[in-house]
Amino acid sequence: MTAWFAGPMAAGLALADELPKESVLPLGVANKAIHAALESCKKDGYRVSVSVVDRSGVLRAMGRSEGAASHTVDSSRKKAYTAVGMRRPTTELADLIMKVPTLQALRDINGDMLILGGGLPIEIGGEIVGGIGVGGAPGAHLDDACAQDGLDAIGAAPKVAAPK
Repeated sequence: MTAWFAGPMAAGLALADELPKESVLPLGVANKAIHAALESCKKDGYRVSVSVVDRSGVLRAMGRSEGAASHTVDSSRKKAYTAVGMRRPTTELADLIMKVPTLQALRDINGDMLILGGGLPIEIGGEIVGGIGVGGAPGAHLDDACAQDGLDAIGAAPKVAAPK
């Protein structure tokens, strides 16, 4: 290797050590969570959509039950986006803005925010790696329960303890 090439290469390697390292939610894991949440809702007779986003809020995978309403596709994605972006369950956020009216502006951060129960952050090994959102069950607490079943299926930290 010539000296003119080795210098920039060595600098690049040194810089690589300074780059942040982050975990990535594998597609297979996202699909496993979606399948578990869909099955949980299906056994209770709910036709829903389930979305999983990565740590940046970008859609990783989505599934929709037969007969789920079309709006559930967007609502599930937006709930997942909100949960990972705010790093907390969307039901908790909805309760918070009801108690503290000055936080109503959170709803208007951007067009992808949806502060309605059914979105949970996906935390694995102490790190938030994504979000899961369920839309379409007849109640936010039921969306939460199906989303939690998705988290349970992949060994993520529990976010809701409410039974169906």
